[in-house]
Amino acid sequence: MIHNSTIDSQTNHKSIRKFKDQVLTKEQLETLYTVFRHTPTSMFMQNATLLHITDEAKKKKIQKLCNQKYVGAQGDLFIFVVDLYRNYQIRKQLGKDDGRVHTTDIFFQAVEDTMLAVQNVANAVESMGLGYVDLGTVNDHPLEMLKTLDLPKLTFPILGLQVGVIDQSPQLKPRLPLKFTCFENEYNKDFDVNDLKDYDQVVTTYYDLRDSNRRIDSFTKQIAGAKLDNHQTDRDQLPQELHQQELCLDWK
Repeated sequence: MIHNSTIDSQTNHKSIRKFKDQVLTKEQLETLYTVFRHTPTSMFMQNATLLHITDEAKKKKIQKLCNQKYVGAQGDLFIFVVDLYRNYQIRKQLGKDDGRVHTTDIFFQAVEDTMLAVQNVANAVESMGLGYVDLGTVNDHPLEMLKTLDLPKLTFPILGLQVGVIDQSPQLKPRLPLKFTCFENEYNKDFDVNDLKDYDQVVTTYYDLRDSNRRIDSFTKQIAGAKLDNHQTDRDQLPQELHQQELCLDWK
C-alpha cells in the first residue's frame, strides 16, 4: 500500500466529538469556503450551499434537534444544503419555466454535489490539523430543521459537520475487511454471516477498551438489533418533507 500524508490521514480518520473552546480563524474559514467552492459538480450545476451557523439561539435549537451535546458547542457548526433554489431563480428571472428542477434525477445530482463537498471540506479540515464529526442527525427531525434554518423551497439539509481544535484522542474504529466491501467487476453475492466472526470479535474488543460503560456489541448484533428493527421515527417523514420543499415531485 502507498503511504503519503493525505492517504495516512484518510486511513487514520477518527470522528472527534470534543473540541477546545475556540472558533476557527478567518483564514481557516476562508480556506474551507474555497475548498467547498472548488468541489466537483455534476453538469456544472453547482447545486450545493454551505451554512456556517454562528447564531447562539439557532445553535441551541439545532443541538436539541440533533440530541447531541457537542453539536453547536465548541468549535464551528456547518450544515451542507442541497440547493436547487438558486438555479430555479436563475431560470425564473430569465423567463424560463421550472424545467427539471423538481425531478428526482436532478435532486440526486444535487445530493451528489453536496456529499462531495462535505468530504472535500472534511479532508481540508484534517489537513489543517483540525478535527470534525459528521452530523447525520440534522435529518432526525426534518420539518423542524427546515424551520430552524429558515430554508426556502427547493433546498434540503443533507449533512452537518462540527469542526474544531481537537481535544480528545479516540481509538481508530475497526472497519469491515476489504473482502466484504471491495470487489472486481462483479458483486460477490456469496455472503455468509459466519464469516464475520473474527471481525465481530475485533469490534467487541474495540468497544470494551473504549469505554466499559457503553454498549459492547459486535457488528452483526448491531445490524440485527434496534438500528434496523421496525420502528417509527421522524425520518420516515423525509419523502413528505422533500415534496413539501418541491423536490422529487415525480417520485410518488
